[in-house]
Amino acid sequence: MSHPVVERALREGRDALREWEAYELCAAYGIPHPRWELCNSEEEAAAASLRLGNPVVLKVSSPDVLHKSDVGGVLVGLRGEQEVREGFRRLREEVARRAPHARWEGVLVQPLVGGSAEVVVGGLRDPQFGPVVMVGSGGVLVEVLRDVAFRLAPLDRAEALRQIQETSCYRLLQGARGRPPADLEAVADVLVRVGQLLLAEARVRELDLNPVVAGPDGCWAVDARVLLDRSGYTS
Repeated sequence: MSHPVVERALREGRDALREWEAYELCAAYGIPHPRWELCNSEEEAAAASLRLGNPVVLKVSSPDVLHKSDVGGVLVGLRGEQEVREGFRRLREEVARRAPHARWEGVLVQPLVGGSAEVVVGGLRDPQFGPVVMVGSGGVLVEVLRDVAFRLAPLDRAEALRQIQETSCYRLLQGARGRPPADLEAVADVLVRVGQLLLAEARVRELDLNPVVAGPDGCWAVDARVLLDRSGYTS
């Protein structure tokens, strides 16, 4: 039986989870992520920013917007009630202009997370080998460097550490350019847990955590995308 957020998406005929649903799925498998609140008004967003702590990130929530940055759907580093209110209005205007047919479900508010390095952690189902876990340089570098290493699931922490060491981002995680070393064990643990998720959730076709921000005391998936396999599904 799939996780309830996966089952709900499949019943609704969707082939992807909303970001906050992806966080709920991650939480079920122990994958850390920042706190979040889904807000439907400027007032709610401003209040959420006070509870979560400034600065914050605002992201549009819509089942029709998979890549939020493509429609101007992400604002980073907002401080104070006025900036958050203005940011909420700006997101709504940008999405209405650039994706006029997208259904508006509000704005996701999260605290801005900092760290030593950004990595991408992913999972997919290879037609021949089955569930595969990926790690590499994340953030804006993922498409440029294509610095990735793969392992079949399941994998243990020792194998996950070896996987990380095969990538160029390993040097950044060790504390390059004066940055403090990141918690490698925490990043490796995320790889292990992504493998467990893929093995347990047969309907998850692809998982993309980018970036995973790694710091000295842990790491957090600050963006999550989950694609589903609806083939042969009957509710």
